[in-house]
Amino acid sequence: MVVVGKHREVLSLHFHRLISISLAVGFLVCVCVFPAVGQDDDDVGRGPTLGEVTVQHLRVGIVVTADQGPCRGIVGTTPVPIDWPEQEVQIIDEDISPFVDRVSYRLLAGGTVKQMVVKINQLPRGSEAHAILTFEIRRRALLPPEETNDLIVSPRRKLDRTVSVYLTPSKGIESTNRRIKNLAKEAVAGTDGAWQQVEAIYDRVRETIEYRNGPFKGALRALKDGYGDCEELSSLFIAMCRAEHIPARTVWVPGHCYPEFYLQDAEGHGGWFPCQAAGSRSFGGMQESRPILQKGDNFRDKDRPREAQRYVSEFLTGAGGKPKVKFIRETVAADQ
Repeated sequence: MVVVGKHREVLSLHFHRLISISLAVGFLVCVCVFPAVGQDDDDVGRGPTLGEVTVQHLRVGIVVTADQGPCRGIVGTTPVPIDWPEQEVQIIDEDISPFVDRVSYRLLAGGTVKQMVVKINQLPRGSEAHAILTFEIRRRALLPPEETNDLIVSPRRKLDRTVSVYLTPSKGIESTNRRIKNLAKEAVAGTDGAWQQVEAIYDRVRETIEYRNGPFKGALRALKDGYGDCEELSSLFIAMCRAEHIPARTVWVPGHCYPEFYLQDAEGHGGWFPCQAAGSRSFGGMQESRPILQKGDNFRDKDRPREAQRYVSEFLTGAGGKPKVKFIRETVAADQ
């Protein structure tokens, strides 16, 4: 049995975190502030204002070759972009070769990640099989809300489960750790209003953690060391929010990640608001032009059920002649 996969959770800002198998890195598009269609809750009344539209074409696919002998039972998966209220995704081209027996799709984590699943029953020696899709993605910028005084932290019992799941710890986000909980309480002390509380957490993280690139070590270790990169700053912000019963989660874009948090108004209408934990100060809105790969930080992949994934990476399994795989994710010119 041969198992091939990318074991690092995130595409790093400086690419030294990439662990891939002939992976062509490009851009996906998806920004998470409002709940996605079929995901999270149905509230669309609060959240950032949708801004200017950007149109991109994205090619995503899997290419498998049987260089060392015939292969059988090959299954490859790769994340593909999904619709959000601020993003429209349309398949504009499909390139599926012979030897590909089936291409299907499945959703993970309540629909926050969509995978393309490619099945190849038999691949003769020296043969190639591929499934490559081209997407057109229309994505809008996000502007901070004008009114925030009426926003509140809703009690957990009143939250939909698709939101309350982002109140629990996950890998590298140690929200129940006493040191993190104490830091969160110190940050929000004396603040009035939910928006001000989250902004106080945001500022405390940026004051406490010096940006320094390196391998992922999680929120608690970064707090002890006093430094970390975008993953650590985002993870500490999320952990502190969750410690204060504020839903928060990770947003993954090419080479970077940032957090978003969830607040409601008195009528129970909620929204997700982004902030830039590492880099230029940006709170409640996001001019980030890079597309989102996925959002969340505690995924269960059906092909890797034993361990939760911070980021759902590409994956391939098969038997026989050690199949060689190339995962494709790249932007292409609009006229290609």
